[in-house]
Amino acid sequence: MLVKVDDRAELSAAEKEFVECLRQLPTTGLAIVDLRIGTQRGTRQIGAVIWTPQGVLVIEVVGFRSRQSGVLTVSQDRPWQVGAAAADLELEFGANPIRHLESAVREVELTFERATYDPGQLCGAVALVPRRGVVLRPGRETLRPGLDVVVGNAVDSTELRIFLENFAPGPPRWTLGRVCAATRALTGWAPDRAELVAAGFEDKLPEPPRKPRERPGWRRPDSGRTHDLIGWAVLGIAVLGVLIVLGAIAGSLLADGPAAEPAAPSTTVAPPVPAPAGPVECWPLQPGC
Repeated sequence: MLVKVDDRAELSAAEKEFVECLRQLPTTGLAIVDLRIGTQRGTRQIGAVIWTPQGVLVIEVVGFRSRQSGVLTVSQDRPWQVGAAAADLELEFGANPIRHLESAVREVELTFERATYDPGQLCGAVALVPRRGVVLRPGRETLRPGLDVVVGNAVDSTELRIFLENFAPGPPRWTLGRVCAATRALTGWAPDRAELVAAGFEDKLPEPPRKPRERPGWRRPDSGRTHDLIGWAVLGIAVLGVLIVLGAIAGSLLADGPAAEPAAPSTTVAPPVPAPAGPVECWPLQPGC
């Protein structure tokens, strides 16, 4: 990681330890430590602003006055504790690190607004830097989305490295050119492009992976429930048609009635002709006369 510190900066012991921790991380990023930005009330000191390809992070660096090991308990409203004792932080009595961090994030946002630059969403984190050889667990606590507490020093930087690589999940959004423009808007100067390239930033965002084109494959005809329903429907229509035909035939037979029997043949008998009572008149050559 590329770390930039002003030569005139007066770093505390915790901030020096934090700078050493960042410089040994194999993470792509740019960190500006002990940043001074102008506000309406003068100049405000910011612990650090870190750029990674995925996002921007504002950090408030807090050290310990004494050696404390144990379970770390953090809260937005109550004093922080290490085990059963109050955390001996390098802050004014009663000061809340979360309030300091929220104020720092707001001042950075206002500085970008005055420069008419939109950096997108800013995340914030309190970096607790314990004395070397001290063990604090857990190494990271999320108070709410975009607001975390992370523990790290030059000896044990695993949790800090994991946090810096994952605090803004998603595809890369910060190119080399955007980082230069953002640092110039925030501080009035920009790091050398060659330094940013060596730190791992790219000039262009990588193209999203293309989805492989699916070839239309042969699909086996579906012989499931749909075809079964169609078969039953065809069978039902056929049976219904047969019943209609049979009903028509039966109706026709009932309308005609029983067949009539054939009538017996009739014979006509000619009535007998009575013989004449008088003499029969004969003609010439009439037989039997």
